[in-house]
Amino acid sequence: MKSYFKVKKNDRVVVLTGKDKGKTGKVLKVDSAKGRVIVEKANLIKRHTRPSQTNKGGIVERENPIEISNVQVICPKCAEPSRIGKKRLEDGSLVRQCRKCNEVIDD
Repeated sequence: MKSYFKVKKNDRVVVLTGKDKGKTGKVLKVDSAKGRVIVEKANLIKRHTRPSQTNKGGIVERENPIEISNVQVICPKCAEPSRIGKKRLEDGSLVRQCRKCNEVIDD
């Protein structure tokens, strides 16, 4: 089943639950099949990697995916976390809209 996610790559989001509650960051990747996002500097884990030709190895710290329902988009116009709605423009295209200030988020 395909569903519509209101979070896209390069959005600024705030984490709502978990150990990183309240942290903000940019969305690096959206995995729509699993319903997860990777947020910059949030949900960091340590991975022990083996040396190879491309990397040195050792303990690497990286971002782990977060459930998409546990983040909320920060509106670029009002600079507050808000819910996102859909709006159809006069030319027939669908855009995302902030529910607090009613401004269009997509350009």
